[in-house]
Amino acid sequence: MLVGRARHQASELSSQLRKLGAEVTEIPFIEIRKPHSYKALDSAMKKLPEYDWLILTSVNGVDALWERLAKLHLTRRHLRHLRVAAIGPATKKAIEKRGLRVNVVPEQYVAESVVESLRNQIAGKCVLLARARVARDVIPRELRKLGANVDVVEAYETVIPQASRKRLRALLKDPKRRPDVITFTSSSTVKNFVALLGKNMWRGRHRPRKERLLDNICLASIGPVTSSTLRELGLPADIEAMEYTISGLIKAIVTHSRMMNPQPLDGAND
Repeated sequence: MLVGRARHQASELSSQLRKLGAEVTEIPFIEIRKPHSYKALDSAMKKLPEYDWLILTSVNGVDALWERLAKLHLTRRHLRHLRVAAIGPATKKAIEKRGLRVNVVPEQYVAESVVESLRNQIAGKCVLLARARVARDVIPRELRKLGANVDVVEAYETVIPQASRKRLRALLKDPKRRPDVITFTSSSTVKNFVALLGKNMWRGRHRPRKERLLDNICLASIGPVTSSTLRELGLPADIEAMEYTISGLIKAIVTHSRMMNPQPLDGAND
């Protein structure tokens, strides 16, 4: 299996897959970097008393926000008045680890469900949304329609790790090392994967056989948004997690393995 998470985040998914007997290769499709400027984030931090809600949509956002709080000599005490929404359990855990209570986690771990969870609590409120530089605009757009005042600030950015390009192509061209499954944990990992492959590397009948690098490889998606991005870029979502978490993705891969292989991954019956 090929795990394409950012290098510092790959270990959880990889270790769980290895425990189940999978051979795992890690090649990051995404790299997390500091933003070009902290101006907007710092400005928001300095006016925290004006906000009613804080929304965080990833562990990366949590890490970046708390790193900046420390730089500005602010503590969790400056956040205690805020009601906090986290997009999913991993983000919730990261926030609570820093001593802050999380008030809302949506039933489904996608932006649309965040909006639905806040629908009756947000009118007239001031909201701080800290996220990646490039992200879907569902949350700010829909919350503004509900009457909220939303400030969106860049806490980090995601970029394509250029060092992965040669490694990825070499892996897919090697018949002895080709993965059976490639995992995608966000739309960004999908887009960057496509960019790393290059436009002439698609599977498809219109391409010479040697260029169909993804033939007989299953693409595993963490949820419907990631699956939609795969399809938009001409790729199938062969496997999709029912619960949009790393654990859910692993369960979906195990279920698929059971269906396709009479001898599933070790531990699949645990």
